Amino acid sequence: MTTTTPSRPITGSLLDLAPVVPVVVISDPATAVPLARALVAGGLPVIEVTLRTAAALEATRRIAQEVPDAVVGVGTIRTALQVREALSAGAGFLVSPGATPSLLDAMDESGLPYLPGVSTISEMLAVAERGVTEMKFFPAEAAGGRPFLKAVSGPLPDLRFCPTGGITVDSAPDYLALGNVGCVGGSWLTPSDAVAAGDWDRVTDLASQAAALR
Repeated sequence: MTTTTPSRPITGSLLDLAPVVPVVVISDPATAVPLARALVAGGLPVIEVTLRTAAALEATRRIAQEVPDAVVGVGTIRTALQVREALSAGAGFLVSPGATPSLLDAMDESGLPYLPGVSTISEMLAVAERGVTEMKFFPAEAAGGRPFLKAVSGPLPDLRFCPTGGITVDSAPDYLALGNVGCVGGSWLTPSDAVAAGDWDRVTDLASQAAALR
């Protein structure tokens, strides 16, 4: 299996690179590069390609190879095999919906920055015991949203989050106002009709609006 080198190494915290991380589902690899370029042009260089389609890894590979200003990662990581596949595709970071011990082991061994998914205080503590202090809070709205994250900031002041799941352009600023939120993940930036039509100007406009939220 040929390994693609990540196009842009991450320095510092992944949560500080952009206020919004586009969470994208790519069905046609041919759309991957123009989509990524449109998001980068709008000021959002961090892109999470979810493993919800057969095209996801190829899409990641193309973005890593052809869009040097993008920081492309792979989301919906559930197994150690997917960790290895994402690494080979050139992923610059990993995101999981949850966090089991074996999955955390695999993501840690990859050497890539990663955001393990958590939705309860016990899960947050279990991940923090491994020295990981930056996490994905998912599914954000269904798991308690902004009030929950505000509440956990007291007993868990050293943890930071990227809330994802049900967040919109209207609710994103409220999340970003929290001290323990570094960025949010959102799927509203890449509407399926715009992607299908190749309306990259619309994607860039949406990205520009999101980039200005912080």
